[in-house]
Amino acid sequence: MKTFKSVFDNYDWETIKTKIYSTTSSQVVIALAKTKRNLDDFLALISPAGQPYLEQMAQIAHELTKKRFGKTIQMYAPLYLSNECQNICTYCGFSLDNKIKRKTLTGNEITLEIEVLKKAGFDHVLLVTGEANHTVNIDYFLKAITQIKNDFSTISMEVQPLSIEEYEQLHDAGIYSILVYQETYHRDVYKQYHTKGKKSNFDFRLETPDRVGTAGIHKIGLGVLLGLEDWRTDSFFNALHLDYLQKTYWQTKYSVSFPRLRPAEGVIEPNFIMDDTDLTQLICAYRLWNEDLEISLSTRENQKFRDNIIPIGITSMSAGSKTNPGGYVVDPQSLEQFEISDERSASEIAKVISSRGYESVWKDWDKIYSLKV
Repeated sequence: MKTFKSVFDNYDWETIKTKIYSTTSSQVVIALAKTKRNLDDFLALISPAGQPYLEQMAQIAHELTKKRFGKTIQMYAPLYLSNECQNICTYCGFSLDNKIKRKTLTGNEITLEIEVLKKAGFDHVLLVTGEANHTVNIDYFLKAITQIKNDFSTISMEVQPLSIEEYEQLHDAGIYSILVYQETYHRDVYKQYHTKGKKSNFDFRLETPDRVGTAGIHKIGLGVLLGLEDWRTDSFFNALHLDYLQKTYWQTKYSVSFPRLRPAEGVIEPNFIMDDTDLTQLICAYRLWNEDLEISLSTRENQKFRDNIIPIGITSMSAGSKTNPGGYVVDPQSLEQFEISDERSASEIAKVISSRGYESVWKDWDKIYSLKV
């Protein structure tokens, strides 16, 4: 089966990087003047030459987002089911070489965590685990989904890459979206960060969204871990991946996230610093390039940045997040995957969204929408 790898192999990292950093202001102006933009325009908008035009980009991004999504922000919460992991990844608190207490939630413990999230008002949950196939595998996922699906109208997942058949099982069980991040599209650098485990297989991870799309999952979420490599070059390849997926699996919806490397147990410092201005430029560039793309921002970011970015292009936000299994009530002291920055509650975030003239959306999907008639 043809996959994104056949497209990816035609591009060279250094060539794209040089093209980005040699972009001129006139190329940015041309991109800004268009009403429909392509990947070359996206490249221009994320370039250093594009940064002086950030205010203009933000104004256009605001109008495009309002036109396509209205003045709404979807609310979701992550539910970490396990911190067990067989991979060694130098940037992750769950890495196998971190000698810490491992925990996988039982059915009763999942129930306790669900109760807290439902009381907070959430109807969209993102299930997250480490990559430990002997413990948190398809059987565990299906059992957890069966337990959870009556409490949430929308269930998303961010777990290890699976087979097409396993994604089909998740689809049949009621999963709405799958998030899978390549972390970095620089093949050689990828090897340096992923030294052991199945995640060290660059190509297998690269082709995961193809398997998700083939299985008919309603939405696919992509992103890179900002801080591992040059953010501009990595983001171009992420956009290239999205462009391919949208053309290949055109009935599927897509989203993008912007995780910046955060402190965690035993992890490295970022090799590449991305400041708030850079991240704002990237968010605007994605919106100008793709009006239909859902754009998500997590509690990795501080409250000032999250508050100010609301009108510019974001369509979904997490709130009151815990990044450790049982973190809401069962085992608050278990190992976090990373430190969150915005620690405000869901109700506090909702009030901020309202103060900006936007509406918090807790439910915008129901499984009945996918039933065939």
